Amino acid sequence: MRVLLVGAGGVGSAAVAIAARRSFFDTMVVADHDPARAERAVAGHGDRFVAAQVDASSADGVAALCREHRITHVLNAVDPRFVMPIFDGAFAAGADYLDMAMSLSQPHPSRPYAETGVLLGDAQFARSDDWSAAGRLALCGIGVEPGLSDVFARYAADELFSEIDEIGVRDGANLTVDGYDFAPSFSIWTTIEECLNPPVVWEQDRGWYTTEPFSEPEVFHFPEGIGPVECVNVEHEEVLLIPRWVKARRVTFKYGLGDEFIEVLRTLHKLGLDSTAPVSVRGVQVSPRDVVAACLPDPATLGERMRGKTCAGTWVRGLGPDGQPREVYLYHVVDNEWSMREYGHQAVVWQTAVNPVVALELLATGTWSGVGVLGPEALPPMPFLDLLNAYGSPWGMEER
Repeated sequence: MRVLLVGAGGVGSAAVAIAARRSFFDTMVVADHDPARAERAVAGHGDRFVAAQVDASSADGVAALCREHRITHVLNAVDPRFVMPIFDGAFAAGADYLDMAMSLSQPHPSRPYAETGVLLGDAQFARSDDWSAAGRLALCGIGVEPGLSDVFARYAADELFSEIDEIGVRDGANLTVDGYDFAPSFSIWTTIEECLNPPVVWEQDRGWYTTEPFSEPEVFHFPEGIGPVECVNVEHEEVLLIPRWVKARRVTFKYGLGDEFIEVLRTLHKLGLDSTAPVSVRGVQVSPRDVVAACLPDPATLGERMRGKTCAGTWVRGLGPDGQPREVYLYHVVDNEWSMREYGHQAVVWQTAVNPVVALELLATGTWSGVGVLGPEALPPMPFLDLLNAYGSPWGMEER
């Protein structure tokens, strides 16, 4: 296996540190628009890692780099606005493809908070037949959420339930960042995208529909000392992926953001600072959202200041194999102190990065295989969950 990792930011750099301890691949080319950042990501990890420069917005550039290094698998670790050129570049070069976020959505033009427009991943699923005909695999949404959360959903359907009423992905944390009033632990560009777009809900009798951002607040109790966190509806890939392969009456995604974080996002929206459309500032064209991102600290640099734990998981309710009501929460917790001590990367980016590396290893060994555009729930869950344990980052389950 010869991997091209596109993006040497927080998640990409953490993926390098995780992969460096595994032997399943021959070469990993780490490419970024900033060659110095790619060099920093690979430094000290051995001669299997090669730094390179790439324009992630150029499918031709991605394809050329794949051909130069005889790449077999492309792992996309950049913002979702670059999904389609990297996806297309991998296909053109005959490589398999993995990402942690899917192609962007577009709200319904007249009823954005009731009806769906273009869904997350629609542009990729439209190409599934092409990937199948070529005998290639595009494994989409294989981070932590989406990704591990989808694997949990498939595991619950296969092993824990005879009927499922609802699958609800729930994400929460008790992380703090010393010295900052506002410092997101993940890409603010992506956070704005998913939090301010109309959230999508799936219901068996209704299909996909949308609601208002931050709707249906609920207090969810997270394990391992995190405790109660208010969670709200947010647009996320799991709601678009899970119903394609797992039978459930309802699928939701809710994120524990907190009142202050929600108020900041609403203020950005009121001021138009969430927009990606360039505006002219003293004759220079700039994207307001890019300016917001530039004004905030790089999440990859926050690890030494962060305290606490982050939890990703999938809550499922329905009937167990015995026909009796059952409710479980399948989860994965990462303590920032542990991830910094063991890997030198903060908890949120490390938790995102470990899952595609696990998936790459399963593909390298042939334990996972497939063709076309697939989500994680299309593949058997137990090999993934077992290997995640073997990576030293176990998952858990609570009966509720």
